[in-house]
Amino acid sequence: MDNIGFIGCGNMGGALIRAAVKSVKPAQIWITDKDSAKSSALAKETGAAAKDINEIASKCQYIFLGVKPQVLAEMVSGIKDILLSRKDKFVLVSMAAGISIERIIKMAGDWPIIRIMPNIPASVGEGMILYCSHKATMADVKAFLAVMAKAGKLAEIDEKLIDAGSAVSGCGPAYAFMFIEALADGGVRCGLPRAQAQLLAAQTLLGSAKMVLDTGKHPGELKDAVCSPGGTTIEGVLALEQGGFRGTASEAVIAAYEKTLGL
Repeated sequence: MDNIGFIGCGNMGGALIRAAVKSVKPAQIWITDKDSAKSSALAKETGAAAKDINEIASKCQYIFLGVKPQVLAEMVSGIKDILLSRKDKFVLVSMAAGISIERIIKMAGDWPIIRIMPNIPASVGEGMILYCSHKATMADVKAFLAVMAKAGKLAEIDEKLIDAGSAVSGCGPAYAFMFIEALADGGVRCGLPRAQAQLLAAQTLLGSAKMVLDTGKHPGELKDAVCSPGGTTIEGVLALEQGGFRGTASEAVIAAYEKTLGL
């Protein structure tokens, strides 16, 4: 495989770079960031090569656009002439929330494009990456999937649903982290040391998620299996219901989705 470029080494770009170097020789991963100290530090950590943005635009087979949606147009305008001058094939991979393939074409030109919505657990190999494509061949997509294989699960999705999907999987880790913290806080209130409470909470969410994926059972069915009649768990479940837990979680997804539509 030819070189793979990443423009933007922030939280999400960094997460995907850390995953990519596990599937591809690190020297084939070229990275750049507006903050050169950030890209240099990440290159030192991962073995990737810190390069100039123009080198990435002119020589990489896959170009990951990892900048914030608000500055994507400005960044792309700076490399558009380089892209237009290329005679070889390349694929743009955009991870900008709320920016459609149609808008990317208007910014950069009508190239093969893969639009992705990843999440931060990709940095530890347990991410969820949604993707859709335009003009990318099966071979293009297959190669992309191979690069991202160590990031976690990848799922193709209709572009009209990708923003809704991102409101669940892209934003969801923040909500999960809050829940882990809240569970740990409760444990500390009951006398557990903080480190122990956090371990119990985090492993509990990890195991619970694995049960949903491995068994294919509805989460409600699995929840009911834990709730013994007149027991402690159902008492806690009722406390969550009284606090509007499920409704609030759903509203968080809807709020994130509506914000994405406004980007």
